Amino acid sequence: MTINVSRLRQSLHRFDPDGVDCTALALLLDVAHNDVEQPIHHHRKGQLVMALRGGVVCEVSNAMWMVPPHHAVWIPGGMPHSNRATNNARICFLFVEPEASQMPDKCCTLAISPMVRELILYLADQGFAYPRQGAAARVAAVVLEQLATAPIERLHLPVSDHPKIRFITDAWELDPSDRRTLVQWADQLAVSGRSLARLVERETGLSFGRWRQQWHLIVALRQLAEGSPVQQVASNLGYDSVTAFITMFKKSLGQPPAQYFASLR
Repeated sequence: MTINVSRLRQSLHRFDPDGVDCTALALLLDVAHNDVEQPIHHHRKGQLVMALRGGVVCEVSNAMWMVPPHHAVWIPGGMPHSNRATNNARICFLFVEPEASQMPDKCCTLAISPMVRELILYLADQGFAYPRQGAAARVAAVVLEQLATAPIERLHLPVSDHPKIRFITDAWELDPSDRRTLVQWADQLAVSGRSLARLVERETGLSFGRWRQQWHLIVALRQLAEGSPVQQVASNLGYDSVTAFITMFKKSLGQPPAQYFASLR
């Protein structure tokens, strides 16, 4: 089943996956604008958010997850979350009954193989009323078996509801090129640099430098998925040179941006 962006908000607000008696059901979405967001909600079924084109940012408690093309974020059932699509995204949601699979009990980013992707799209074509003993049901069983062993990738940003942490991330959201140092942030927040460093590590599990780099990676993936050139993304993030940006990207994901997205295709 495919939904166009013009009916996205209304359709998703009306749609209740928990009201469908189906082990796994898929919903395909086409998004024409990047200001479309599904606000915080939750449901009994677990949800797989898969990006076919563009990307999706999923927010859960204390973390932000980026879904680049040919990846998916798994959100366990009952977990409050929101979804925000990039420009011209094509997204597939897969809703799964909690007892029907051996999926992780925590949020994670999964690499999706071409075979699993096509099987999920097949389920989306079947709608919500496919026979429980037919071919579609057997495809659903294969999908769930394959997803349970899909590779997990670290494409998330730890965040926190702590006011000082939120102050920094809100500023970064407004201006991704903000390059203020730990000491400069500490001065603005009226704390010592050592205190702020301890706070960031306690709330996120990362050093300030590693946390900021992970933020840059999430933003870079989102902008590159929208089709922005590498040079523009490097500039948007305040890097002095494209080379410095590519070095950060390669250190994080093992490949420079062009090769990374080519391998996804």
